[in-house]
Amino acid sequence: MNKARPIWVAGQPRRTDRREPVQDKYTGADAFEVCVAQRAEVAEAIGAAWDARRAMRDFPINSRIDALRKVAEMLRRRRDEFTEVMRIEAGKPVGPARAEIDRAVTTFTISADAAARLGRERLPIDANGQGRDYSAVIVRVPIGVCSFITPFNFPVNLVAHKIGPAIAAGCPFVLKPDSRTPVSALMLGELLAETDIPPAAWSVLPCPDDGRELFTEDDRPALLSFTGSPKVGWELKTKAGRKRVVLELGGNAACIVDEGAAVDFAVERIAYGAFAYAGQSCISVQRVFAHRSVYESVRDGMVARAKKIDEQRDPHDESTLLGPVIDDAAAERIESWIREAVTAGARVLTGGVREGVWVSPTVLENTPHDVNVSCNEVFGPVVTIEPFDDFDDAIERADASEWGLQAGVFTPSIDRAERAFDRLEVGAVVVNDVPTVRLDAAPYGGVKGSGLGREGPRWAIEDMTEIRAMLTRRGFTPEARRKRRAIK
Repeated sequence: MNKARPIWVAGQPRRTDRREPVQDKYTGADAFEVCVAQRAEVAEAIGAAWDARRAMRDFPINSRIDALRKVAEMLRRRRDEFTEVMRIEAGKPVGPARAEIDRAVTTFTISADAAARLGRERLPIDANGQGRDYSAVIVRVPIGVCSFITPFNFPVNLVAHKIGPAIAAGCPFVLKPDSRTPVSALMLGELLAETDIPPAAWSVLPCPDDGRELFTEDDRPALLSFTGSPKVGWELKTKAGRKRVVLELGGNAACIVDEGAAVDFAVERIAYGAFAYAGQSCISVQRVFAHRSVYESVRDGMVARAKKIDEQRDPHDESTLLGPVIDDAAAERIESWIREAVTAGARVLTGGVREGVWVSPTVLENTPHDVNVSCNEVFGPVVTIEPFDDFDDAIERADASEWGLQAGVFTPSIDRAERAFDRLEVGAVVVNDVPTVRLDAAPYGGVKGSGLGREGPRWAIEDMTEIRAMLTRRGFTPEARRKRRAIK
């Protein structure tokens, strides 16, 4: 096992008495050891961030841009190292892991670009007599300390989507990564330490128990941004007090395959969206509605691809997509939900088998709508499929969910794509691709039970800043008064 990695408190590495192992999710063996923050370190980090508000606010925008671009470049150079660590601690196959690192590089770069757009904006307010004698300028100012809690499934890019915009906005922050995948975040701390960001302004604190409530309940952070399970997220919101709260929670994403769609392409993308990284994404394809004219082709194609994906389990093989689920508890829950669906009348077309933390890619048909695999978030490699005859009915069925993160629609019809966009109550509709698509420069987030607010650097910065206006009345200098008298 490697030497225990330190936590980062106020920009400095620190070793603590408490250590925790991090397992290799493929083998189950202990692969890393990390130091763990307890209440005292969390409180110290929040206090340091609070005291660093002015230093971070005054950290020049050009310096923020330089820091973000430096982090992006260092991450790019250490791509293989981060990829291997993620493969081990998250169980993410090497191809998807490498793709995540590339996305994180992009996220930091986009954050730098967003920082470059911060500045004063002059408002035209003389459209009527009331504003005739005034000028107005607005500027976005940092909201203050930000508290971030991130999940296991994207341990680098989801961290980048929190800390990149915070740095761009000029906000100090404390970050709590998931205790099952903390190593990647601690390595990002190493990159931050190489920049000129005020050291007291940031901390990375794996914190499995003692002190973790401070991330939510301490009054000094002005914003809580949480990505994770709906149950935990909504509970945290009730404890956050006066903080601004951004929640990126779960979903059970639907995908509609219309008549006339490119079936082979749709099937290929749906299989990827449902089974890559064992379906451990909140926008994983979970429910498929296929027009009756293409239903059998979609169904049979998904079954064939699921079987092929299940054959590839070598974590070092570039063609491997599946990977294990994060732990035994997750595997047992997914298995129990499949059994529940089958008991209620669903038919397993392929998969439905668990071996330890491995769950075979599973395709279900004739699944009742009130069982967990239909109405809740599976967060595993399970997808249901059913036919439809009327496109508007498919929209209604896809939208009949308490979740509203993203949806996908494969259709050659612009009219139908726009109807889906107008009627689906989700954060985004992806046309002619799967809902599993996330473009890091675009707004991202959900409605209904899927969360509050939007991520993507530009939109995250809006949540991490407040608008301040300066209204100036003109014409009251001595010279201006003389001119007015002369005119009269």
